[in-house]
Amino acid sequence: MKRKAEAQAAGQKASKKKTKASLSDTEAASRFRKGLFSHADNYEKEYAESAPYKHCVIHQLVDDKLLRSVRDEIKDNVSFTPKETDIYKIHQSGDLANLDGLDDEALSKLPSLLALRDAMYSQKFRDYVAHITGCGPLSGRKTDMAINVYTPGSYLLCHDDVIGSRKVSYILYLTDPEIPWKPEWGGALRLFPVRDREGKDGKKAKTPEADVSKVIPPAWNQLSFFAVQPGESFHDVEEVYHAQNEKQLKKEGGRVRMAISGWFHIPQIGEAGYVKGAEEENAKNSSLMQLQGNPDQYDTPQPAPIAVEKPKSDSQETFDEGDLEFLLKYMAPTYLTPDTLEQVQEHFDEASSITLPDLLNKKFGKRLQEYVTEQDKKALPENSAEIEKGSWKVAKPPHKHRYLYMQPTKTKQGKKGKAKEEASPIQELLDDFLPSPQFRRWLQMATSSVIESQDVIARRFRKGKDYTLATGHEGKPRLELNLGITPTSGWGDDNDEAEEEEEEEAPKTNGKGKGKAKAKKAEEPEVPEEVGGHEVYMAGDDDTAEDAAVYKSSGDEDNILFFQAAAWNKLTIVLRDSGTLKFVKYVSRKAPGDRWDICGTYEIEEQDDEDEEAEEDANAKLLAEDTEEEWNGFSSSSEDSDSD
Repeated sequence: MKRKAEAQAAGQKASKKKTKASLSDTEAASRFRKGLFSHADNYEKEYAESAPYKHCVIHQLVDDKLLRSVRDEIKDNVSFTPKETDIYKIHQSGDLANLDGLDDEALSKLPSLLALRDAMYSQKFRDYVAHITGCGPLSGRKTDMAINVYTPGSYLLCHDDVIGSRKVSYILYLTDPEIPWKPEWGGALRLFPVRDREGKDGKKAKTPEADVSKVIPPAWNQLSFFAVQPGESFHDVEEVYHAQNEKQLKKEGGRVRMAISGWFHIPQIGEAGYVKGAEEENAKNSSLMQLQGNPDQYDTPQPAPIAVEKPKSDSQETFDEGDLEFLLKYMAPTYLTPDTLEQVQEHFDEASSITLPDLLNKKFGKRLQEYVTEQDKKALPENSAEIEKGSWKVAKPPHKHRYLYMQPTKTKQGKKGKAKEEASPIQELLDDFLPSPQFRRWLQMATSSVIESQDVIARRFRKGKDYTLATGHEGKPRLELNLGITPTSGWGDDNDEAEEEEEEEAPKTNGKGKGKAKAKKAEEPEVPEEVGGHEVYMAGDDDTAEDAAVYKSSGDEDNILFFQAAAWNKLTIVLRDSGTLKFVKYVSRKAPGDRWDICGTYEIEEQDDEDEEAEEDANAKLLAEDTEEEWNGFSSSSEDSDSD
């Protein structure tokens, strides 16, 4: 999926380029497989009967000799740029519409590629595609194609290709003709079924299901194409999976999934079939279809904030003996001392974010880690419906997010009125610890905030499957909490001795600086290849009207506000402003396990400058009034502590 900037470059400028106007039907046909154009009716029938939405696959599309020459030219003369955003990780060439703008010397190195491009957008082939799809006339002037290379670890997540005047989407594979691609290597085009849902108002909405229903593996000289349909043509490109070792990878030709991807557009000014205002109307209708029936109401999980009582006095912002006893069942004693809490508060007030390692105490942490480790090793059903028969639910729709989630239970009593049997440590965090007034008081003191509501959820991101795409936040600032409980190491954030020595102000850590350090370390040979699973906060893009997935890689880390890799027993707290983007990177199948966390959203009371200054003074006074005797009774020497 090209992003907005690329779409603009491929749109307005493309109309100034011209394909070979003199390319006759006979010349165009000679560049394709012999006999291709005599089988349009067969493909038309296949297209009409296909599911989950109309699509077609043509094998041996192009003249084999020509396509081999194209592949050789690409390997020898085309450079690729690594591109990575929330939605994809690929290597991509420039737009092939710009081939005409190359100088004679550069163009002389790509004659076969130019011949293929002109054949693909010839009148002969455009009429052929239009006949099969029934989509009407297609533009020969607005060419929109690029070469994408997927190497192990590359992928493209769920989207519907709806941007501007796109009419038909296509992929022509240039995988190694001597080493046939194997389906188990990944890299398949996968199509998502769409479900029609009818709301209480009688209006229908289309939403994609969480699981794919059609898998089309790559193959040499194979063309896959479909009509771009708002709210319906959802698809992705499966991750190209890593080989077991370098020897196997070399034997398999590197598992390089090379393809030419592009779109046919509606006719432009001066072309047959052009309709004034059609492009604007198409964009308008696309937006309306995507919003029709309020599809957001079917998203899962839905926010479930619970309003909490506002503190009536400063006395309710202190801990009595019972409060401390409760908190020590879960938290490390260090974070309950006045000095540490004051450090946390000062750092958060300054940076608006903080990372706290080893938040959970040893006793509870050990029980939680043993439980999550055991669950992490268990295989889950592939089908979402089967998964949802258990305690986990599946987040959807997949063009926004996909992961497993668990919310707090509504009641602590079973069907027969008996207490729940042996609640898991994850349920205990959701039901008891995080929603407790004691933890809420601690969070308010740590962030100088007044909490108005809370919403917590447990998440499990399965390797090779799950992610969240970039979403913005509108409204007043709020606290967002994430407790990493990923039991495996190798995510680029392990707490080794070298890292501990680099920490100057433990336990407080600047999340933004830490994220940059991790990004640099990931480039060093001794660190395993990045496997995803990290949570990122980024500055939003003010001009995002054409594309909901607005995060773009720029090479400039200044737009990264906060970065945290999957980790064990690490709490991050971020004050999220309006417009800030957030996502969890797709978890590669190469990851050492699944990514686990507990996340919470806390709406907070807005304050003016005078109120903030007054609260800072009050909090400073409050901390100063806590005597050492009050806290020492619950230090590491207490029998209630498990620091041994």
